[in-house]
Amino acid sequence: MSSLALAVRDSSTMLRRNLLHARRYPSLTLNLLLTPVVLLLLFVYIFGDVMSAGIGGGGADRSDYIAYLVPGLLLMTIGGTAIGTAVSVSMDMTEGIIARFRTMAIHRPSVLIGHVVGSVLQCVTSVILVGAVAVAIGFRSTDATVLEWLAAFGLLVLFALALTWIAVGMGLISPNPEAASNNAMPLIFLPFISSAFVPVDAMPGWFQPIAEYQPFTPAIETLRGLLLGTEIGHNGWLAIVWSLALTALGYFWSKASFSRDPK
Repeated sequence: MSSLALAVRDSSTMLRRNLLHARRYPSLTLNLLLTPVVLLLLFVYIFGDVMSAGIGGGGADRSDYIAYLVPGLLLMTIGGTAIGTAVSVSMDMTEGIIARFRTMAIHRPSVLIGHVVGSVLQCVTSVILVGAVAVAIGFRSTDATVLEWLAAFGLLVLFALALTWIAVGMGLISPNPEAASNNAMPLIFLPFISSAFVPVDAMPGWFQPIAEYQPFTPAIETLRGLLLGTEIGHNGWLAIVWSLALTALGYFWSKASFSRDPK
């Protein structure tokens, strides 16, 4: 059997292992999944009338705010799912299973690949669920073409891949799962200081550059442009650059941390 075939076989085995773990221990997955759904309902039905005054020159209604809110919540869903990946990787590192894998004749990167592919699949599933809830409460994207929908899906997958590799790196360097959860909190905190809930123009002037050029805002604005027909401008290439840069950073960081011999 060739090296490539062995790598694919071992990665598939590790992917199956991680998916079984997610099924057997659903509490973490449900908690991370329900958080963006609760936030969506909270911001629409509790804060919607007030928050909608900050968009569209103050003339937006609740349905307009649902359309504005959903792209940001979809990306926040990815960030929340990635936190679960950091915790899962840290559990593997601290419970001794990784030490056992190191002694076995398996393709060593397959352990990380299984986590990454499993997390991306969970991100896609979570996004579909949150999107279904959004459609149920009034979100519509009638003007988007098939090509724009495919581009939006591709952006979500690419962003999920980027955040997952960062989460894997955080999990590898964390001394325990609790620390991994805390270290990965920026992945769900950053959307709160982006354009997910209010436009960047409505923020204080000194804070606008921080909100505009952090990773989530360009991705959110690109997703809005694809699904709602708003202006994308420079956000499209910024979102791709951020995603590719974070993917490369997370990959090499994770590879170096995993290859380091345990003390």
